[in-house]
Amino acid sequence: MILGMPPFTLFHVVLSLIGILTGFVVLFDLLSSRKRDGWTAIFLITTVATSVTGFFFPFEKFLPSHAVGILSLLIFAAVIPALYKFRLAGAWRWIYVVGAVIVQYLNVFVLVVQLFLKVPALKAIAPTQADPPFIVAQCVVLLLFIVLGVLVVKKFRTGHAAVGATALQR
Repeated sequence: MILGMPPFTLFHVVLSLIGILTGFVVLFDLLSSRKRDGWTAIFLITTVATSVTGFFFPFEKFLPSHAVGILSLLIFAAVIPALYKFRLAGAWRWIYVVGAVIVQYLNVFVLVVQLFLKVPALKAIAPTQADPPFIVAQCVVLLLFIVLGVLVVKKFRTGHAAVGATALQR
Protein backbone atom coordinates (compact mmCIF):
# COMPACT_ATOMS: atom_id res chain seq x y z
CA MET A 1 0.00 0.00 0.00
CA ILE A 2 1.24 3.44 -0.96
CA LEU A 3 0.09 6.47 1.02
CA GLY A 4 -2.34 4.15 2.79
CA MET A 5 -4.04 3.22 -0.49
CA PRO A 6 -4.00 0.01 -2.47
CA PRO A 7 -2.06 0.46 -5.75
CA PHE A 8 -5.19 0.42 -7.95
CA THR A 9 -6.87 3.10 -5.81
CA LEU A 10 -3.72 5.22 -5.98
CA PHE A 11 -3.63 4.78 -9.77
CA HIS A 12 -7.30 5.86 -10.01
CA VAL A 13 -6.71 8.89 -7.76
CA VAL A 14 -3.61 9.98 -9.68
CA LEU A 15 -5.50 9.69 -12.99
CA SER A 16 -8.31 11.75 -11.51
CA LEU A 17 -6.03 14.48 -10.20
CA ILE A 18 -4.13 14.70 -13.49
CA GLY A 19 -7.48 14.92 -15.29
CA ILE A 20 -8.66 17.71 -13.00
CA LEU A 21 -5.43 19.72 -13.27
CA THR A 22 -5.17 19.38 -17.05
CA GLY A 23 -8.90 20.05 -17.34
CA PHE A 24 -8.40 23.46 -15.76
CA VAL A 25 -5.49 24.17 -18.12
CA VAL A 26 -7.73 23.23 -21.08
CA LEU A 27 -10.67 25.34 -19.87
CA PHE A 28 -8.52 28.39 -19.19
CA ASP A 29 -6.92 27.97 -22.61
CA LEU A 30 -10.40 27.93 -24.15
CA LEU A 31 -11.14 31.21 -22.34
CA SER A 32 -8.22 32.65 -24.33
CA SER A 33 -9.47 31.08 -27.59
CA ARG A 34 -6.51 28.75 -27.51
CA LYS A 35 -6.39 24.96 -27.79
CA ARG A 36 -3.20 23.05 -27.08
CA ASP A 37 -3.39 19.52 -28.40
CA GLY A 38 -1.07 17.96 -25.80
CA TRP A 39 -2.89 19.32 -22.76
CA THR A 40 -6.24 18.46 -24.35
CA ALA A 41 -5.19 14.88 -25.07
CA ILE A 42 -3.92 14.37 -21.51
CA PHE A 43 -7.17 15.79 -20.12
CA LEU A 44 -9.31 13.55 -22.31
CA ILE A 45 -7.26 10.37 -21.79
CA THR A 46 -6.93 10.70 -18.01
CA THR A 47 -10.55 11.71 -17.52
CA VAL A 48 -11.88 8.85 -19.64
CA ALA A 49 -9.51 6.49 -17.80
CA THR A 50 -10.76 7.81 -14.46
CA SER A 51 -14.35 7.09 -15.45
CA VAL A 52 -13.50 3.61 -16.75
CA THR A 53 -11.32 2.59 -13.79
CA GLY A 54 -14.08 3.66 -11.40
CA PHE A 55 -16.07 0.63 -12.55
CA PHE A 56 -13.30 -1.79 -11.48
CA PHE A 57 -13.74 -1.13 -7.76
CA PRO A 58 -15.74 -3.82 -5.95
CA PHE A 59 -19.37 -2.92 -5.40
CA GLU A 60 -22.58 -4.66 -4.40
CA LYS A 61 -25.12 -2.19 -5.77
CA PHE A 62 -25.35 0.63 -8.27
CA LEU A 63 -23.86 3.76 -6.68
CA PRO A 64 -24.03 7.48 -7.49
CA SER A 65 -20.38 7.25 -8.58
CA HIS A 66 -21.44 4.77 -11.26
CA ALA A 67 -24.05 7.23 -12.54
CA VAL A 68 -21.40 9.98 -12.70
CA GLY A 69 -19.04 7.64 -14.56
CA ILE A 70 -21.71 6.64 -17.08
CA LEU A 71 -22.75 10.26 -17.61
CA SER A 72 -19.13 11.30 -18.11
CA LEU A 73 -18.52 8.55 -20.67
CA LEU A 74 -21.73 9.45 -22.54
CA ILE A 75 -20.59 13.07 -22.74
CA PHE A 76 -17.21 11.90 -24.04
CA ALA A 77 -19.08 10.05 -26.79
CA ALA A 78 -19.89 13.52 -28.18
CA VAL A 79 -16.82 15.49 -27.03
CA ILE A 80 -14.18 13.26 -28.62
CA PRO A 81 -15.77 13.11 -32.10
CA ALA A 82 -16.53 16.85 -31.91
CA LEU A 83 -12.83 17.51 -31.49
CA TYR A 84 -11.14 14.82 -33.52
CA LYS A 85 -13.64 13.87 -36.23
CA PHE A 86 -15.62 17.08 -36.81
CA ARG A 87 -12.72 19.43 -35.92
CA LEU A 88 -15.00 21.76 -33.93
CA ALA A 89 -16.84 22.85 -37.09
CA GLY A 90 -20.16 24.59 -36.64
CA ALA A 91 -22.22 23.31 -33.70
CA TRP A 92 -19.45 20.85 -32.80
CA ARG A 93 -17.53 23.76 -31.27
CA TRP A 94 -20.07 24.39 -28.55
CA ILE A 95 -20.75 20.65 -28.13
CA TYR A 96 -17.05 20.18 -27.38
CA VAL A 97 -16.82 23.20 -25.11
CA VAL A 98 -19.99 22.47 -23.12
CA GLY A 99 -19.06 18.80 -22.85
CA ALA A 100 -15.54 19.58 -21.63
CA VAL A 101 -16.91 21.96 -18.99
CA ILE A 102 -19.50 19.42 -17.81
CA VAL A 103 -16.96 16.60 -17.60
CA GLN A 104 -14.58 18.84 -15.65
CA TYR A 105 -17.43 19.83 -13.34
CA LEU A 106 -18.25 16.16 -12.72
CA ASN A 107 -14.60 15.50 -11.84
CA VAL A 108 -14.54 18.40 -9.38
CA PHE A 109 -17.95 17.36 -7.98
CA VAL A 110 -16.52 13.91 -7.20
CA LEU A 111 -13.37 15.51 -5.77
CA VAL A 112 -15.49 17.53 -3.33
CA VAL A 113 -17.43 14.39 -2.38
CA GLN A 114 -14.18 12.51 -1.74
CA LEU A 115 -12.71 15.39 0.26
CA PHE A 116 -15.76 15.43 2.53
CA LEU A 117 -15.50 11.65 2.91
CA LYS A 118 -11.74 11.40 3.50
CA VAL A 119 -10.56 14.63 5.15
CA PRO A 120 -11.34 14.36 8.88
CA ALA A 121 -12.05 18.08 9.38
CA LEU A 122 -14.52 18.15 6.47
CA LYS A 123 -16.11 14.87 7.49
CA ALA A 124 -16.62 16.28 11.00
CA ILE A 125 -18.58 19.31 9.73
CA ALA A 126 -20.64 17.31 7.20
CA PRO A 127 -20.75 13.65 8.23
CA THR A 128 -23.78 12.74 6.11
CA GLN A 129 -23.05 14.86 3.03
CA ALA A 130 -26.52 16.27 3.46
CA ASP A 131 -25.25 18.91 5.86
CA PRO A 132 -25.12 22.62 4.99
CA PRO A 133 -21.30 22.86 4.57
CA PHE A 134 -21.31 20.09 1.98
CA ILE A 135 -24.35 21.49 0.16
CA VAL A 136 -22.86 24.99 0.15
CA ALA A 137 -19.53 23.69 -1.18
CA GLN A 138 -21.25 21.80 -4.00
CA CYS A 139 -23.48 24.77 -4.85
CA VAL A 140 -20.46 27.08 -5.02
CA VAL A 141 -18.67 24.62 -7.32
CA LEU A 142 -21.76 24.33 -9.53
CA LEU A 143 -22.17 28.12 -9.72
CA LEU A 144 -18.50 28.60 -10.61
CA PHE A 145 -18.76 26.03 -13.38
CA ILE A 146 -21.94 27.59 -14.77
CA VAL A 147 -20.18 30.96 -14.97
CA LEU A 148 -17.03 29.35 -16.40
CA GLY A 149 -19.11 27.42 -18.95
CA VAL A 150 -20.93 30.52 -20.16
CA LEU A 151 -17.65 32.43 -20.47
CA VAL A 152 -15.91 29.61 -22.33
CA VAL A 153 -18.79 29.18 -24.80
CA LYS A 154 -18.76 32.92 -25.50
CA LYS A 155 -14.99 33.32 -25.77
CA PHE A 156 -13.73 30.18 -27.50
CA ARG A 157 -13.50 30.66 -31.25
CA THR A 158 -12.00 27.90 -33.35
CA GLY A 159 -10.42 30.17 -35.96
CA HIS A 160 -8.26 31.85 -33.35
CA ALA A 161 -7.69 28.59 -31.53
CA ALA A 162 -6.14 26.90 -34.55
CA VAL A 163 -3.69 29.75 -35.12
CA GLY A 164 -2.86 30.05 -31.42
CA ALA A 165 -2.36 26.32 -31.00
CA THR A 166 0.02 26.07 -33.93
CA ALA A 167 2.14 28.98 -32.77
CA LEU A 168 2.25 27.75 -29.17
CA GLN A 169 3.10 24.16 -29.95
CA ARG A 170 6.16 24.90 -32.11
